[in-house]
Amino acid sequence: MSRPNKADRRRENARREFAGKAWTAIVLGVMFLVVAPLFMRSPMTAMLAIALRPAGWTALAIGTALLALHYVLRRISASSPVEQAPPQRAIKSQDTKAAAVTAPQQTPSAPWPQATQQWSPAALASIEWRRFEAICEAFYAQAGLATRSQSHGADGGVDIWPQSKHMSAPRIVQCKHWLGKPVGVKEMREFRGVMASHQLQSGTYVTSSTFTADATAFAKANGIQLQDGAALLKLIGQRTPEQQAALLAVAYEGEYWKPTCASCGIKTVERERKRDGGKFWGCSNYPRCKTHFAMRSA
Repeated sequence: MSRPNKADRRRENARREFAGKAWTAIVLGVMFLVVAPLFMRSPMTAMLAIALRPAGWTALAIGTALLALHYVLRRISASSPVEQAPPQRAIKSQDTKAAAVTAPQQTPSAPWPQATQQWSPAALASIEWRRFEAICEAFYAQAGLATRSQSHGADGGVDIWPQSKHMSAPRIVQCKHWLGKPVGVKEMREFRGVMASHQLQSGTYVTSSTFTADATAFAKANGIQLQDGAALLKLIGQRTPEQQAALLAVAYEGEYWKPTCASCGIKTVERERKRDGGKFWGCSNYPRCKTHFAMRSA
């Protein structure tokens, strides 16, 4: 239902005022013709009541005529068609909505890693950590394993729980999307503690980077299977072209370059430092959440 515009409201107010004056005239006519004779019984007041009769009939006639005219105008206004908005405006509104739906994703002002057409170290480097975890989970799913993961919040050191009836024992997977920094023995000890808390003897640690020699030795002695970026790319290369393309689609889904806040599970936004104007990624829930990431260049 459309709301009345200002002109309609002004006309309605004028009609109400018109009707009010009509009823006022009718009331005056009734008072002069009926009420006054009831109280004017003395000879002098009776003569005054008789003198008021013409004025009473006149007021009654005017009020009745005005009231009739008011109802006629009201019927005409009610039966007139409602003014429709011009078609061009409606089409423009629809076009605006369509443009909002099909608008391209917002990209940062700083350069960002471009999507690649095939699997390579550059492909792993171009995505954010959440897309890396999604790739690993999709990789296990292609192998016929049921997977369980947690997109954000405290995960207890476990990113993926692969499950299969053919597995002799439960297994957990930790994913670390690091660039230019190897995973060290400290991370291996932490992961071994997670395995112990779940009473597990084996686990898998996957990274887009590499592992230090100490981390490799610790993992070998504690039942931790390691997969660095090169090993992961080799395994992906053994999949069919269709499976590789499907994993690549997972990698570049949505705003693949924009980091996800690990605490809130939402995409970060581009922010600027006040002291030097430098760009960085900050959580959308700031200041409640102060998670931030450095902005990588292409």
